[in-house]
Amino acid sequence: MSLENVINEDIKVAMLARDSKKLAALRAVKSSILLAKTQKGGSGEIDEQAEIQILKQLVKQRKDAAEMYKAQNREDLYAEEIFQTEIISKYLPGMLSEEEIEVTIKAIISDNGFSGMKDMGKVMGLATKIFAGKADNKTVSELVKKLLS
Repeated sequence: MSLENVINEDIKVAMLARDSKKLAALRAVKSSILLAKTQKGGSGEIDEQAEIQILKQLVKQRKDAAEMYKAQNREDLYAEEIFQTEIISKYLPGMLSEEEIEVTIKAIISDNGFSGMKDMGKVMGLATKIFAGKADNKTVSELVKKLLS
């Protein structure tokens, strides 16, 4: 079942449960998927990788907004953004742990004979393809720097 179908079913459940907070988060996901499907030049369908990118973008937006609200001492809005982040994150595939990422990066470095910071771009290029949707690029970048230095 595609992400869009899962979201639609969960929207129905949230509506029946009268869970307005969850409903708002799910409607944001549905809206983003519909926008991606109807973009100019689009085929009307999106693949799983695009769905994951949409979810990651929504989570990032919510986290950024939450940080801003926390800095402004708006705990009510902060709590709402964190709640939506948690709801949307449930639809993302399982993220790898830092240890799993480190093991894979070590394998990339040793298999290709990379050494030193001059090869960071090459390592990141390979790692980004391997970890697509499974790891945060910021974490990957920090680990690559640590292992190459």
